This record gives sequence, C-alpha cells and structure tokens, in this order.
Amino acid sequence: MTTQSTSVESILGFTTDSGHTFGTVEIAYETFGTLNADRSNAILVEHALTGDTRATDWWSGVVGPGRAVDTNEYFVVCANALGGCSGTTGPQSAFGDGLPYGSRFPAVTIRDMARLEHNLTQILGIETWHAVIGGSMGGARALEFGLLDARKTAKCAIIAAPAFSEADQIAWAMTQERAIELDPDYCGGDYAAIGRFPAAGLGLARQIAHLTYRNDADLNERFSRRLRSAGYYEVSSYLDHQAKKLTARFDPHSYVLLSKALRDHDVRTGRSADLRTALAQACTDSLVVSVSSDRLYPPAQVEQLARHLPGRVDYRVIDSPVGHDGFLTEAAAVSAALRDFLTA
Repeated sequence: MTTQSTSVESILGFTTDSGHTFGTVEIAYETFGTLNADRSNAILVEHALTGDTRATDWWSGVVGPGRAVDTNEYFVVCANALGGCSGTTGPQSAFGDGLPYGSRFPAVTIRDMARLEHNLTQILGIETWHAVIGGSMGGARALEFGLLDARKTAKCAIIAAPAFSEADQIAWAMTQERAIELDPDYCGGDYAAIGRFPAAGLGLARQIAHLTYRNDADLNERFSRRLRSAGYYEVSSYLDHQAKKLTARFDPHSYVLLSKALRDHDVRTGRSADLRTALAQACTDSLVVSVSSDRLYPPAQVEQLARHLPGRVDYRVIDSPVGHDGFLTEAAAVSAALRDFLTA
C-alpha cells in the first residue's frame, strides 16, 4: 500500500519577481510513496492551472501504484502553486490585519512558483530529483524548475507546454481574466472580505478556457447540433457543467493570478532573447510531449522548445482527437512515454 501524507511548510522572507517580500509563505504539498535511503527516487509532479496537490486523483492513469509514475517505486511530491487555493499562500490567505490578501496579493510568475519549490526541495533534503514532470502550466513549471538549477533535476518531462506564450495564448488568457474581473461581485479581488463571490465570471472564464482545452472536431463529434431542450444545445449544457464544477472548488482571484502567470511565461525573460541561449542551463535529459490536436499549444510550438533544449531530448507527439486535454485523457500514451523516459 502506498504511503500518502499532506504537509505544509513555512518559508520566511520569500521575494517575488515583482519585488514583493512575504514575511512568511506557506507551501502545501502531498507525498505519495517512500523516500529511499539515498534519496534518489524522488519525483516532483507539477499541476496545471486549476490543479491541486492530489496528483493520484487528477492524473490517476499516470500517477499511482503500478502506474508509469509508480508510487510503490518512487517518492512522489506534488505542491500547490504559489497564488493557488489549495493550501499554499494565495489571495484568500490571511494578511497581517486578519482579512484576506485580496487585491493586496502581488503578481506571481511561473519562475516564482519554481523558486518556491526549490525552497521546498531544500526542506525535504532532496539533493536531486529523479525527475520533474508536468503538463500544461505544470509543464511550464517543470521547465522553469530545471532552468533555475539543473543540478537539482536529473530528468525533466514537459508535456503540452511551450518555452513561452504566444499572442494567441495571451489573447485567450485575457478574455478569461476579463470575464472574472468584470463580474460586479469581483470587487477588484476583495470580494471575500465582504462576503461576495464572482461565480458568473469564474464560470464564464472556465467555459472560454475549455474551448481551448478541447479540439473543435472533438466537440463536433461528441455533441453535433443536438438539443438538450428547446433552444439549449447539448454542447451548451456541457460547458455549463464545466463552469459549475469549477466554481464549486476554485477561487476566482487565484484563477486570475495563475492565468496571468502562464500568460507571461517566457523562459527568455531575464536570460537571453535567443531561445537556445536562454535554455542553455536547462536539464540535459528531457522528454517533451505534444498532443496532435492541441489548439492551445500546437505541436509546432512545443516542438520548438524540444529543438532548442540542450543535451538528450526525446520529443514525442501523442495522437489524440481530444485537444490540449489529451495530456490528461490519453493516459496510456503519456504513460508509455514516461515509462521509457524514467527508466532510460
């Protein structure tokens, strides 16, 4: 039986790229499995934008006992991102006056998230992760983690994520952020302090995002023009269902913060305008995976990252009709790639 535990660590004096210094940042994480005597079997799994620490739930086909990321063999850690809403310090955490941070919470970057996890790495006493693995925003986090100090990462798996966000991704992100920010109940991010919640804005943001997560052909095949009731299409019902699910479990302000962090993701920032030079200090044993039908991060954009990484790079394309969400739904194909990579 795999050992599982949930923990929170406190880190003092953490400064973000935006220049804000937290007196204390809490980072929440779950561990699965047992760390071996020489601490060489640790794997860090990075969640996507609306993910959390429960990697064996949201990636159950990939992480768990007997899976590609086998929790009977590996010590798996999954930490909630800075600015999130699953235990790590975020906009609904208490500020010094006892009220939520709200609008006082600073902008965060993917690099901030990775740096905070380097602090966690030190606390856990892990010299080098056997692998750092992530999909979508988690892939961007994995990439940045390796870039900050490649000595801490023996292998890096980046799935359905690019080296930097392009104009198309920035535009999609903006519409989602605006949907939340223009909700009258958002109150500039201070809604919790006055007992309000911008459910309509968060739900609309999720619906917009879902159109990038799924391929048009997939939606057409699944729903066609079928009606659920007069004037109400099945695809509309599907999107409403996705909205309701997210509003029941996620914080709108965290959504805005993390969306902006992914929107601004660019490994060249502060390094070099030349992509190969910017990636020169990355992990030298990488797996890069794209999804054939991904319209959020098309294969050509993900392949661009693979071409510019140093060292050994295994680039694969998963054939899937689903779209970007294929990194979650195509568990068999993702697992096959990871098994080969982790044991190579």
